[in-house]
Amino acid sequence: MQPSERVRPLSRRMIALITTILVFVALLLIGPRLVGVYTDWLWFGEVGYRRVWGTVLVTRLVLFIVVTLLVGAVIFGALTAAYRSRPLFASSAAARDPIEQYRTLVMSRPRLFGIGLPLLLALPFGLSAQANWDTVQLFLRGGSFGTVDAEFGHDIGFYVFDLPLYRLILTWLFVAVFLAFVISLLTHYLFGAIRLSQRAKSSGIEVTRSARIQLAVLAGTFIVLKAVAYWLDRYALLWSARKEPTFTGAGYTDINAVLPSRLILFSIAIICAIAFFAATVVRDLRIPAMAAALLVLSSILVGGIFPALIEQFSVRPNAADRESPYIERNIDATRQAYAIGPDRVEYQAYPGVGTTPPRDLPADITTIANARLLDPNVLSPTFTQQQQLKNFYGFTETLDIDRYTINGEVGDYIVAARELSPNSLSGNQTQWVNRHTVYTHGNGFVAAPANRVNAAVRDEVGESASSDSGYPIYTVSDIASQGTDRQLIPVDQPRIYFGEVISQASPDYAIVGAKEGEAPREYDTDTTKYTYTGAGGSPVGSLFNRLAFAAKYTERNILFSGAIGPDSKIIFNRDPRTRVELVAPWLTTDADPYPAVVDGRIIWIVDAYTTLDHYPYSQPGTLTEPVVTAPGVPPQIEEVSYVRNSVKATVDAYDGTITLYQVDENDPVLTAWMKIFPGTVQPPESVSDELRAHFRYPQDLFRIQRERLAKYHVDDPREFFTNNAFWSVPSNPTADTNGQQPPYYVLVGDQETAEPSFRLASAMVGFNREFLSAYISARSDPEGYGQIEILQLPTDTQTQGPQQTQNSMISDTRVASERTLLERSNRIHYGNLLTLPIADGGVLYVEPLFTERLTSSAAGSTFPQLSRVLVSYRDPGTGGVLVGYAPTLAEALDQVFGIGTGVAATAPGGDAATAPPSETLPAPQEITPAPPGVPVPEELTAAVLELNDALANLREAQRTGGFTSYGTALDRLQQAIDAYLDAGGSFN
Repeated sequence: MQPSERVRPLSRRMIALITTILVFVALLLIGPRLVGVYTDWLWFGEVGYRRVWGTVLVTRLVLFIVVTLLVGAVIFGALTAAYRSRPLFASSAAARDPIEQYRTLVMSRPRLFGIGLPLLLALPFGLSAQANWDTVQLFLRGGSFGTVDAEFGHDIGFYVFDLPLYRLILTWLFVAVFLAFVISLLTHYLFGAIRLSQRAKSSGIEVTRSARIQLAVLAGTFIVLKAVAYWLDRYALLWSARKEPTFTGAGYTDINAVLPSRLILFSIAIICAIAFFAATVVRDLRIPAMAAALLVLSSILVGGIFPALIEQFSVRPNAADRESPYIERNIDATRQAYAIGPDRVEYQAYPGVGTTPPRDLPADITTIANARLLDPNVLSPTFTQQQQLKNFYGFTETLDIDRYTINGEVGDYIVAARELSPNSLSGNQTQWVNRHTVYTHGNGFVAAPANRVNAAVRDEVGESASSDSGYPIYTVSDIASQGTDRQLIPVDQPRIYFGEVISQASPDYAIVGAKEGEAPREYDTDTTKYTYTGAGGSPVGSLFNRLAFAAKYTERNILFSGAIGPDSKIIFNRDPRTRVELVAPWLTTDADPYPAVVDGRIIWIVDAYTTLDHYPYSQPGTLTEPVVTAPGVPPQIEEVSYVRNSVKATVDAYDGTITLYQVDENDPVLTAWMKIFPGTVQPPESVSDELRAHFRYPQDLFRIQRERLAKYHVDDPREFFTNNAFWSVPSNPTADTNGQQPPYYVLVGDQETAEPSFRLASAMVGFNREFLSAYISARSDPEGYGQIEILQLPTDTQTQGPQQTQNSMISDTRVASERTLLERSNRIHYGNLLTLPIADGGVLYVEPLFTERLTSSAAGSTFPQLSRVLVSYRDPGTGGVLVGYAPTLAEALDQVFGIGTGVAATAPGGDAATAPPSETLPAPQEITPAPPGVPVPEELTAAVLELNDALANLREAQRTGGFTSYGTALDRLQQAIDAYLDAGGSFN
């Protein structure tokens, strides 16, 4: 066929203009990505994980090329076959074809449309496919779980490692065949193989034999793929969502109705595909049309209506019996997926009512002595005001909790890194040179014992409240304290170049390293400057690297600044979580990294998780907070159905060194990733004892586990179905919002050894009730790390939960009256309400009350100070609630348990806030045998002398002694008191 009109060629000027525009657009689209690839290559080389970067990049490229070529080849083959089988005919001037001009355009540039069009259509699918690099790698390296599913008997590894790739390949083939069918249809129509009938006695569509064969083959192939989809859909039933979300996974209806319907539809689809293939030899198109109608009708009747009838008339009337076997599967799978099975969780019956005075239990003495009074959620402003030093330093909004051994005593501490806060720079400090080359790092590690403050607030409340009491006792390790005995927590390098606050600046980078012969530039102290000597940072001295980073940050100063020398380096990606996520993109990081001093260096410890979207029969949940992408857009919720805290990552605060440690050797998902990226994760034996001593049980993992334990502590499927024995996470009693009470770290006495045990704990209440039902705690000690202990209260108890306890405490007459006075000139902050099991069955609640004095300015205020301590305990005799309210924990405990119990609250070394007030322990000279002139028996005189000596001994033990010496002094005092009373003495 010859075109009827000659297509006018483009002029050279037009070709040059189009070429220039295309090159410019390509540079805009590709240029930033090339710059990003180069700077990423530099960064991954700096941190020593370039193999991870290369593996991911190569996998993405190969996947992009393969899928693009696959989809493009199928479209190209269909287009070529349709073009070559086109009918040959001459156009008629009298009956001009309306699509002739398009046919002419296509034939004038056959290579452009024959090759360019398939590639253009395939390109978006290749770009989408490359994001699934992890699915391909897991398929290639994945192994087995050693556990099979309860329905099909396949190893869990099939569902985790194999099935996702099968479904991906099926999706790509669906797309390729569908596009090939559409392109073939359009091509046949364009070249006349499909056209409207022009005969007078006939109507409809005329299709050539070649067009009919090609379209029938493509349609039959599409139906075959649909049959494969029906087959694979059977496996997806094992994590199907249900209309009534009592449990996850295939239930009675799924197994007895939906599963058979999938097999029936699979068979019908095969028959339908055969009917389409038969159309290649049989001219009657009614056969495939009828087969397609049968498939659609069957999917409605068999796939939709039949399961609905089974659900409505067979399952609902007998749901508990019908669903019990499948609920049992769900319980077992969920416990396995979240590591809350019998091997990790220990249940203990707990009465909820104390049976032994706390002073008689060594474990309780340890628990009370370490009761945490400082709340990391409240005290960031206090740390900032008292330890900021400079306006450009700062602390995170929420501080952290860790434990340290000082002077032989283990204690939990509120810890924070004094970081650089670029957003706090002001005036000329914000000038580019100062912001990025002078103010480059933070200074020091700050810690404060969590169970005491400098002094108790004993003044009258209101305007006259003490302004120098109720504050943390700081242990500071910074530049000023180096080389002195002031560093109770020794730090060899206190400079902090990587941290959470530093990374909040945008853009997040610093340029370090002085030019040869030039004086140090970085601010260190008011009298000294510093030049970075660490291994961190990418080279930025060469002209090419300057150009690359100037383009990356769109900052011309990087290109022209004289502060950058040949040996200068640029430090970026300074957030600990970001660094871990970049070198291990297959891990999900915990939301709360925390600083720790290990071997004299400040490091950030980041908990990392391996997760799965679909684990057969496991109940999905949210591990991390929902991600908000834009204002007004619903947050993205990423659900997981399997999680393991298999990796602990550390980031050095000075040089940014990233180290990944394996801490779970029984995680098959981590095993697969370690095969994909060999050498990136260090074995468990690489963890030093000092580092392991600072590992905490992660909060994000504990949150999702306690949500699962709220339901999956139930063993009986029928009881599970009724929800009667479920628990709930209590609401946060100290917050204005209706959110859940966050878990809290506590240092409690081990029931067997009475030694301090660091745990993450949470109270649990009854289902949609407020009474306490259980107490969950996870060990963070190196011995027994990760073991979860659940104290389970009887279902008929009336032990108050956190919200009820909060109401009881603030409605107490003393608290309510003083609160009225406090609120006149203070802002009140209720600290974390701790639930502490004590008294061999009882529950003690401890809550600090912080006040923040308002200034004369309506907008200004001071910073929080610990003013009062509230405690609550259920009286085992009457069952009533006893409330203690005092400036110190010791006094509050004495109000609840009687004089002498509060003495156990003194922490090692003693302090004014937790030690009992001096007036509760009479001075030696206050106790005399009798008034002057009255004869005194020798026994009474000896008893008085012994009592005075015992009091003096107690004070000395209180000041310098440990638990053992302090307990011995208490025993001696009690014996002296008994002897004094037996000799006829009196304290009246």
